[in-house]
Amino acid sequence: MFSKVLIANRGEIALRILRACRELGIRTAVVYSTADADSAAVRLADEAVRIGPSASRRSYLNAAAVVEAARKVGAEAVHPGYGFLSEDADFAEICADNGLTFVGPPPHVMSVLADKSSARALMSRAGLPLAPGAVQPVPTAVEAAAVAAEVGYPVIIKAAAGGGGRGMAVVRTPADLPRAYARTRAAAQAAFGDDRVYVERYLTDARHVEVQLLCDPHGNGVHLGTRDCSVQRRHQKLVEEAPAPALSPATLDAIASTALRGALDVGFTGAGTVEFLVDAEERFHFLEINCRIQVEHPVTEMITGIDLVHEQFHIAAGTPLRWRQDDIRFTGVGIECRVNVEDPDRGFAPTPGRLDRFVPPGGPFTRVDTHGHAGYLVGPHYDSLLAKVAVWAPDRDLALSRLDRALSEFEISGPGMRTTIPFVRRVLDDAEFRKGRHSTGLVDRLIAGPKPTYPRRKR
Repeated sequence: MFSKVLIANRGEIALRILRACRELGIRTAVVYSTADADSAAVRLADEAVRIGPSASRRSYLNAAAVVEAARKVGAEAVHPGYGFLSEDADFAEICADNGLTFVGPPPHVMSVLADKSSARALMSRAGLPLAPGAVQPVPTAVEAAAVAAEVGYPVIIKAAAGGGGRGMAVVRTPADLPRAYARTRAAAQAAFGDDRVYVERYLTDARHVEVQLLCDPHGNGVHLGTRDCSVQRRHQKLVEEAPAPALSPATLDAIASTALRGALDVGFTGAGTVEFLVDAEERFHFLEINCRIQVEHPVTEMITGIDLVHEQFHIAAGTPLRWRQDDIRFTGVGIECRVNVEDPDRGFAPTPGRLDRFVPPGGPFTRVDTHGHAGYLVGPHYDSLLAKVAVWAPDRDLALSRLDRALSEFEISGPGMRTTIPFVRRVLDDAEFRKGRHSTGLVDRLIAGPKPTYPRRKR
């Protein structure tokens, strides 16, 4: 096992990794920007290295500065968390060139899987089902229109190098395709420096289901079941749960075993997620592979009892996988929601500011991952995620009630401060969601509908 790890991230995930290191007896160093100088991760780490100003491109995305920080503190490994450099194959290769273990897949695997087009081709060869459409990028609007005509509208145009919900456009009619194609290529070039796009059939009323995997460098792998991530706005997830509800056991088993087969076929190692879209007939279609820990990993930990960050470190250190598939037991239901500092009534616009009051909920089987505290300044520089509230219960109805109870207790206030908590409670109240029959269109439907009110908490 490593003696010292550099944590190349911030916020709640930096704390999550730091705590795992402490439990494993690993010394920690964190990098931080000027804006995060007073963060909880900086206070709790054994060492902290400032790597740049607030702008992420000059700090958390500055690969050279991160590697220099690791060398300065004598770290043996770098854990990238999620976002930032976590799926940057070039960064992983730079780490290797400097004698640092990157906690994640090897660079060549990350490189082919980060490109959604090449990932689709690899998964297709491995026998995973794809949504109808182009496997390779389509270089012209004319070719895009030909693909769309063949598979039928609506279609979705996606950036081959995309991620984080960016670089996508749904096209419902042939007349809209040329403009959407041009816009998506331009957006992809601006966001990723790569304007390649591909086209596939857009599955309406689909479920977004993903499979958590652990794979080691020795060819061993296990799946840790499914998660449903269908509650999302502009491809950004708001509520996640494990296992995926209202799907037959046969479908859940097929999705999980198919995901594991595909990951092992391409030589994946570490903790990763294979994502699928599932239609109303429970046919599933490969979407992408994420080569990192996911924001929603706590719900899998809750139903399996397995610490995914611990396992990441063991795998990165070369330890053969400590689990066989027969060892994995699934118990109960885990549900998580993201608490973002955003105003749902203003198009989910960020509402940065100082937290005057911050009192997370407690109670049985309730977990809150957060870097927030009273007096904390939520700045405008980074993602608006402030906390994740996750609960476990032996059945889904109790888990939903427990999460709603926890959210009703969460006190967050400050000048102009708004959060997504009221909107998430609307999701939990929705009849289709409670039946587990919701799709990725749920959030748009709720936004367009009437807004319920909740009683004020007595002080």
